[in-house]
Amino acid sequence: QVQLVESGGGLVQAGGSLRLSCAASGLTFSTYNMGWFRQAPGKEREYVASITWGAYTSYKDSVKGRFTISRDNAKLSVYLQMNNLTTEDTAVYTCAARADRSARYHYWGQGTQVTVSS
Repeated sequence: QVQLVESGGGLVQAGGSLRLSCAASGLTFSTYNMGWFRQAPGKEREYVASITWGAYTSYKDSVKGRFTISRDNAKLSVYLQMNNLTTEDTAVYTCAARADRSARYHYWGQGTQVTVSS
């Protein structure tokens, strides 16, 4: 059974930083591409960042230069370092896993809340 569990969310002032973690189990982690998504109240879920099994990364334009996605296959974990946070980053952040040749993310975590205050 596949499980993705996020942690590290919380309250932070604008300009501050947080590091989100996602621990995976039940899948061959090193063969999966991983992604972070977020959803604000009343908004649709949006893509934030992704990292392939080969550690190539990509980002939503609005977070480039501020967020860094990384992975540690030995710990079966993916991370999202978030710097220079703004109130626009307030959302529930969710980790997801995608098979390399799949166009869709098959597995999703429960999400962790990030709240940025001014």
